[in-house]
Formats: sequence, structure tokens, C-alpha cells
Amino acid sequence: MSADLVLLDGKVITMNPNQPTAEAVAIKNGKILQVGNKETVGKTIGKATKTMCLNGKTIIPGLIDTHIHVADFGRILSWLNLESVESIKKLQDSLNQRVKETLKGKWIIGRGWNEKCLAEKRFPTCFDLDEVSPDNPVVLYHASGQICIVNSQAAELAGIANQSCDGIEKNQVGQFTGILRDEATNLVWNVIPTPTEEELVMATTLAFKKIVQAGITSIHWLILSRIEIAVIQKLNEQNKLSIKVNVFAPANLFDEISKLPLKQNSGKGNLQFCGFIIFADGYLASRTAALSQPYSDCPNEKGKLLCPQKEMAKMAAKITEAGFQLVIHAVGDKAVDAALSIIQETNATTNSLMRCRIEQGAVLNRKLIERLSKQHVVVSAQPCVVASEFSVWSAVDRLGPKRAKWLFPLKSLVEAGVMVIGGSDCPMEPLNPMLSIQEAVTREPYPQERVTVIEAFQMYTINAAYASLEENIKGSIEVGKLADLTILSNNPQGVETDKIIDIAVEMTVLGGRVIYTKIS
Repeated sequence: MSADLVLLDGKVITMNPNQPTAEAVAIKNGKILQVGNKETVGKTIGKATKTMCLNGKTIIPGLIDTHIHVADFGRILSWLNLESVESIKKLQDSLNQRVKETLKGKWIIGRGWNEKCLAEKRFPTCFDLDEVSPDNPVVLYHASGQICIVNSQAAELAGIANQSCDGIEKNQVGQFTGILRDEATNLVWNVIPTPTEEELVMATTLAFKKIVQAGITSIHWLILSRIEIAVIQKLNEQNKLSIKVNVFAPANLFDEISKLPLKQNSGKGNLQFCGFIIFADGYLASRTAALSQPYSDCPNEKGKLLCPQKEMAKMAAKITEAGFQLVIHAVGDKAVDAALSIIQETNATTNSLMRCRIEQGAVLNRKLIERLSKQHVVVSAQPCVVASEFSVWSAVDRLGPKRAKWLFPLKSLVEAGVMVIGGSDCPMEPLNPMLSIQEAVTREPYPQERVTVIEAFQMYTINAAYASLEENIKGSIEVGKLADLTILSNNPQGVETDKIIDIAVEMTVLGGRVIYTKIS
């Protein structure tokens, strides 16, 4: 049988333990026809076969991002990008140009500035913004996301003058400087108009282009709002879902989504509604993660479960009985403990064959890891979030060194046989899978929890496919599986671990079709 496409002279990392590596791949009708050496695969070349010589580039299974918020990512891509500005004057110039392109009264949102990169070595202020944007409300987010600068019009719309919460910065004479920190940033975010459905469709279309360029062939889209349901359906109807999309929605949208015709394993084209997320607790950064013992930096606080365990169990049963996957967001050890009890009870009472998943699973201990393994629960982690917890959110201070040792213990989970999957949490963290993988293998705090390069890539390939019950059709390069492939400029096993970020995506292949390429 002749192949449609043959990729030759590559370094193939298959994620198939029975054939870990190869040098060529043949594709027919969107599936893998042959994997092996040049001679074996060469036999599939016919008169109509297209052949490509990769000159030593690396082929891996198509990358799967298991935690991404596509609509928010698209929105941010439309914001004013200030990552490269080198002075407040340059920031003003960029803002002034955007003002000229924006109708009077419309919001202007920007991101990426960093005072350390500015010639003045100071924060911009509302006075700087007011000089060039008197007629548009403006909010510009710091590169860290924890700080924003607003102009006077935005401050007025947010009612900043009447607020007294922490994080509203004033100068020595009591004037508001335009600087908002941490929770105070929500004062402005909450008054920014919600995008229309049409605006979100345009934004997500742009986001998918970036996702494809990152070598990603499948995503788990964690939606946050009702409007995203309509956006997803419209994109699907217009054939604008360029990759495979598994949708996970908050449990409070269950009644609405469960009535739609797009249910588990019956999605049209590239779309599938897979599961629902129950939020057992919040986050460490805001001290809303539910801990069994108080926060080390706040002895009077240990967070709490967001709803009673009985209510969560009732919702979990409802989700699994309807044939959807159960996902529980649980960060603190108390929340993980509750989630595991709910999963155990749900599996026992509903006899569900669906694979349950804990999102985050951050603060663990040896006993919880044993339970995760015994109950065959998937743990969804985002390596860039792990790095941020330590470098940005001071996890060691928040938890104390003894507990921080068990914060996102990826290696311990892997060694215990827990199925760990990887995602970006984009746009809260960068989309780049190479950065995420590098963070997982070069982890600085508690380096004993570093994983190997292959273990990290498994999180984004075969493990991710397992999490959505698709390991029989994708996640590894094997005969009969879908030809979802990512071609990299270098072999990630052949470079220094701190150089993985420099590896470029050369080509993205979905079902045998090249949907992105830099190769001429």
C-alpha cells in the first residue's frame, strides 16, 4: 500500500515502549501506515506519495495541552503588547498609536511592561497615561500580571476614589498614582465590558493560529463562562477549529451543556464535550486553597472547601451518570483528600468507567500520593505554574519548607505510578510547550522532583491522550494511530536541559495534513 506522505531522515521519538525510536514515518488516510527505518518505510513510497526529508529533525507525537483557556488567550493577543518597550516615552508612543486606532470611550488594554526594562527604572503612572489617553479608559498590566497601571478615566469608572482595599497605591500627598496591586487589580477588571460573541470568535480564531504554531494538535479547553459555549459551537459550525478540541466546563453549567447534542464521544469534527469541573477550593496565592493546617505566613487562615463535601459528591454522581468525565479542581491537601473521597464514592456507586482527574493536585503528601495511585486518578499539572508558585508567589513562605517539599511533587507522582498530564494554563502562563517541559526537567526548588525529558514529553503526549480516553488513537507514533505529529528543530534528549526552550517547532501535522510549517 502506497503512502500519502512519507517523512524520512528524522529522529522519531514514538512514546511507544515497544519501539521507542525510529527514523521515518509513512502516513495514509490520516493515520500512521508505517514506522521504522528508511528502508522499511521507503517501501510505502509510490508514484503519488509526497516525501519530505527532515535532515535529522525530530518527530514526536502531536503535543496535547491539557489546560488552556482559549477565549482569554485570544483576548490577550488583541491587547497592546508592551513587552519590548524600553522607556516610559516608548510606552506612551505605543499607547498613543493605539489611541489613534480606537474609538473615543473604548477601553484600551495592554500587557507586558516591566519597570526593570524601562530606562527610567520606575513604574509608569496615571499621569503618564493621561498625557496621551485623555478620552479612553486604559489599563496596562505588568509582565507578572500582579500589577496594573490605569489612567484617570479607568480609575473613575472603577470607582477607585471610593475604595479602601489594600493594593491601591498613593503618593506622599495622598494622590492615587494609577498603580493597583494584587487583589486591587480586580477593581478595574470587573468594570471592563465583556466581549461580544463576535469579538470572542475573532479572538479565539487568532488564538488557534498561535496554538498550531506551538506544535499543539489537541487541547483540553477549560471554559470559564456561558458565552464560550456559543463561541465554541460557532467555531465548529464554521470549521474554524483547526485542531482537536476537548471541552471541559464548570459544573455549574452542567444543566445547560448536558442538553446540547454534542456529548461525550459524539462530537462533530474536531469538537468533543468531555467533562465537568467541580471546584473544591481556590488557590495558594490568595490563600483560598483548603489546607489541613494553617498557612505558615498567616497562622489564622487555612482556607476552606468551596462547597460542602456532600454537595460535591452529589454533583460528581450526576456528572458521571450522564457519561461525562469528572474533574475536580483541588489545590490544598484538605481539598485533595476530599476530592479523592468523592471520586472513590462516585466510582463505587455509579460503576463509572470514566477516568477521573484532579486539576492541580498541588499540596500533597505521601499518603495522598498512595491514594492517587491506588484509585488510578489522573493528576493535571502545569509546570510553568509550578515555577511561578515558588518564584512569584513565595510558596516556601506560604507553606513552610516541610510542606513546600510536597508542592507539585511530579517525580514522586510518576514513580508512584500516577498518570500525570501537562498543560500551560495559558494565558495565565506562556503557551510554549518547550518552556513547560524545560521547567519540569530543570526545577530548581526541591530538584528531587525533576522529571526526565521523556517523562515530561509523556505528560504532553501519551499521558494526555490517556486522560481523555484517547490513548488508542493518538499520543504515540504507532501503526494505525492518527497521524498527529510535531516536528522539532532538535532532539530534546540531545541538548542541555536548560536549552530545551530554544528548540523550535518546524511543522505541525494533524491527521496527516500539514497545518503549519517552517520547512521549505
